This record gives sequence, structure tokens and C-alpha cells, in this order.
Amino acid sequence: MRTKVNWLCKTFAELTTGQLYELLKLRVDIFVVEQSCAYPELDNKDRAIGVYHLLGYQNGQLVAYSRLLSPGISYKNVSFGRVAIEKSQRGNGTGQKLLSTTLDYCQQLWPNKDIDIGAQEYLVAFYNKYTFKAISEIYLEDGIPHLDMRLEK
Repeated sequence: MRTKVNWLCKTFAELTTGQLYELLKLRVDIFVVEQSCAYPELDNKDRAIGVYHLLGYQNGQLVAYSRLLSPGISYKNVSFGRVAIEKSQRGNGTGQKLLSTTLDYCQQLWPNKDIDIGAQEYLVAFYNKYTFKAISEIYLEDGIPHLDMRLEK
């Protein structure tokens, strides 16, 4: 039986220094090291007003994370990004739970608003399952194929 993931959703100011370190380490381990992509991970959005950090803990360890952004920060609509699953948690449903929890929090924070994301191309089918639709052609972001997608409310 899988251990339950406990979810916290916090603003930057509400994060402890330990939580901030853990989320930055998870993001860097995945997006910079694992994906061999040198890019500016610290983009000044983490501490912007209207940004929330969704953290998923299992047995005291951060195993899932996403960043939720109010309209106008990354896109004209609500958005989320930096979706990250700790390597040992992939393929066991944690990604689906993270996305459904992310969408639940977006709905609570910004009811009935469209959501735009920049998805890595290999994850398009995953986001399609949640009724996201492509709204752009494929483009390279930091050397990785992406496309913009929208979930209409």
C-alpha cells in the first residue's frame, strides 16, 4: 500500500527556509541536472504576489511540487509550472495526484478561470487527459521542445 501524500499550499512568505531549500533542490535536481538544462531556475516569480507553492510530502520527504501563478505573471490567464515529481515516485500515480491537486487549488484560488501552461512536448498526452488543448506550435525553451496548452473553464 502506498503511503499518503500530504499537501501544503503556501505563499513565498509562508515557506520555512527548510521548505524553500527542499523545493529548490527538487527543481534543480530535475530541471537542471536530470534534464541537463542550464537555465535561470530562480526567475523572480517564486516570491511574486499571487504565486503559491504546492508541496507534496510523503514520510517527511518532499516528493511532488508545482508552482501556481495568478493571471498576468506568466500568461494572461492563471498558470502553473515547475511541475516536479521526485524520481522514485514516478510511475506510481503521484504525478496524476499532483496535477489533480494543482487544479483543485487553482480552482479554489481563482474560480472558473482558464489555465495556460507551457508543457514539455513529451507530456502533451498526460495533460490532454485533463482536457488541456494545445494553443501553440511546438517551440524550444531552453533547448527542450514545449508547447502552450489551455484548460478552458
